[in-house]
Amino acid sequence: MNLHRTGALGLALALWLPGQVTLTPRPKPPSKEENLPLADIRVNSTLILVPVSVNDSLNRPVSGLDKENFRVYEDKVEQPITSFAMDDEPVAVGLVFDTSGSMREKLQRSRMAAREFFRLSDPEDEYFLVEFDSSPRLEVHLTSDTGTIESQLTFSRSHGSTALLDAILMALQEMKHSKKNKKALLVISDGGDNNSRYTPKEVNRVVVESDVLIYSIGVFGGGSTPEEAGGPGLLSQISERTGGRLFEANAVELPNIAKMIGIELRNRYVIGYSPQNQVHDGKYHHIQVRLVPPRGLPKLSAHWRTGYNAPVE
Repeated sequence: MNLHRTGALGLALALWLPGQVTLTPRPKPPSKEENLPLADIRVNSTLILVPVSVNDSLNRPVSGLDKENFRVYEDKVEQPITSFAMDDEPVAVGLVFDTSGSMREKLQRSRMAAREFFRLSDPEDEYFLVEFDSSPRLEVHLTSDTGTIESQLTFSRSHGSTALLDAILMALQEMKHSKKNKKALLVISDGGDNNSRYTPKEVNRVVVESDVLIYSIGVFGGGSTPEEAGGPGLLSQISERTGGRLFEANAVELPNIAKMIGIELRNRYVIGYSPQNQVHDGKYHHIQVRLVPPRGLPKLSAHWRTGYNAPVE
């Protein structure tokens, strides 16, 4: 979900250049509100925490915004923001890697994209690898050794059809073994699911109930089947419901986009609010975030998880 506004001078932007990504956040004293438990969306009886990423028109992450630059709404009713912080802690990331036959010409660049993403890793981060073609396979369990995953990818071969949805469900299941607060999947695929046992509706239901952010890099083109034509829509829908998003790329762009996603994942704002209507009805509640940046900046866009299921007493 995107929202565009204008903003002000002095705000620090992440530079995204071919082969180089740097982050230069505006120095600011630590806030008393920054010692928060952070997650992709965390719900209890009194507090909802919503991570939000903000980007400029070139998709570069934007840092340096304050609490006053955000408005949050639940079911179209504005909520007072009670806590605000910059999300900066270790992550657990599952790489969901497409090795189906249609990825044959894109496999080498996909490996390079994974390497670029891992270059931003922290010693306290953890990762795992799910590969999929006609069926998904958990090739590497949770580990802090990214070299193990890169070695496995070196021997990956392209063949078979595409069980994308089954692979996402397998990755979400493996993620349950992680104790990290911040969890994400990075899906690299050309979409076009044609061999999964589970349906998009079933997968979306699981995605909504999880606390895992999903980013997708879609390498589309060259396909003529209805499934391939629907690949972008499928990946976009699944990603955006979690607060992540789909990036469409040709094979050459894959490494730079993977690097940019790594930076965005590690630089998100976390907005906390206590719902004015705390009904424990188990129903889905919609969240909307609006930007109110200072004057002087180009258009900005915000991305966040679009809702949550309320607890049941």
